[in-house]
Amino acid sequence: MTDTITEQATAAASGAAATEQFRNKQRTETAGVDTRRVDTLVSELLAAAHDIIRRHKVTYAEYDVLKSWLIQVGEDGEWPLFLDVWLENVVEEVAGENREGSKGTIEGPYYIPDAPILPAEATLPMRDGEEGTPLLFQGQVTSVDGTPLSGATVDIWHADNDGYYSQFAPGLPEWNLRGTVIADDQGHFKIHTIEPAPYQIPTDGSCGRLIAAAGWHAWRPAHLHLKVSAPGHQLITTQLYFQGGSYVEDDIASAVKPELILAPTPVADGDGSEVTHDFVLDKG
Repeated sequence: MTDTITEQATAAASGAAATEQFRNKQRTETAGVDTRRVDTLVSELLAAAHDIIRRHKVTYAEYDVLKSWLIQVGEDGEWPLFLDVWLENVVEEVAGENREGSKGTIEGPYYIPDAPILPAEATLPMRDGEEGTPLLFQGQVTSVDGTPLSGATVDIWHADNDGYYSQFAPGLPEWNLRGTVIADDQGHFKIHTIEPAPYQIPTDGSCGRLIAAAGWHAWRPAHLHLKVSAPGHQLITTQLYFQGGSYVEDDIASAVKPELILAPTPVADGDGSEVTHDFVLDKG
């Protein structure tokens, strides 16, 4: 099962899926453009690039390598991957700097909306005999004043035990390890799933060539993705990591925050682990 996925989960295929998903999102979330903001941001970005060229005496040979690489990023469909891995963490930091409730972090390129609706206690869709350590992820959603948020939505998705996401790798069921859980009248939820694995971002395309050229590693730590929302409150997008896991200290996407690290414990009677993590939402 996993050999087929490993052979075919290429950067080009993953990039094409991420690009199409982003385009679909933009069709419904297009914001007005302030020309003064565009002028300021682009002018300062270009000024920073000019400064780098002058300080490091960039040669024409180096410039041509950069130009060729930028063209190839587009041809590989890897702009969503590049931007989400190396820039989104700072955009998220600015967007959430005044938040009083739970910490957020990047969405990443692998979110798919409209996952199956599930009750407050539910098992995520998965294959028969899904590999991985069983995990019970549970908690409560409240407002910043402590009020339980009845019917809060906990949208969750994550990679499988081999580090692959459904709809971004062949051979996986459409909604594998994806679900939209509706909390109970006290904001509680219990989600049965498996612990995801760390994974490399695709390395056979342009982003992989950059990583190799810079001598970096390409790994993300194991994590759960979540979007948590409730009427009258701000949506929180976050990722939760696992204490002691590989790459937690040097995530290629620089998305780990101390508040987002889970410490699961073995279940009292049976196989697997469990962890409780609550979400506090700011009022909208």
